[in-house]
Amino acid sequence: MNITEALIGVRLLFLDTAPVIYHVEGNPTYQPRTDIVFQEIRAGSVEAVTSPITLAECLVHSYQRGDLALVQQFRNVITAGVHTRYVGVDDVAESAAELRRYHLSLTDAFQVAAALAAGCDALLTNDTAFKRITELRVLTLDELEL
Repeated sequence: MNITEALIGVRLLFLDTAPVIYHVEGNPTYQPRTDIVFQEIRAGSVEAVTSPITLAECLVHSYQRGDLALVQQFRNVITAGVHTRYVGVDDVAESAAELRRYHLSLTDAFQVAAALAAGCDALLTNDTAFKRITELRVLTLDELEL
């Protein structure tokens, strides 16, 4: 499915970790796809939703490499991006525990719980494990065409 077509009807899009990493670090395989998604976000056609889990997962390798400029880039995209909402996970612990019934990791369950609490229409990831959930539309970068 074409990326633009996949985003039709999506008002709030939760960004899982992989798409953000691919975009910020310029992954040659996925950046053409993430560029389209982030253009839609910048244009205001779609509002992005992110969480502290996304931030933490994105920062791990940057801190390990001592790349503080990349740390700041991730912070800017995740917590202060245009048309981007940074939501907490404080109130979703019980929901995350319930979502583990899909055999998701706890961090993935928190991502889904945060997306649901924020009222997201879809979740963008590249982790097919998310496809098990039924409460939210899941889009994987691998299935999206340019």
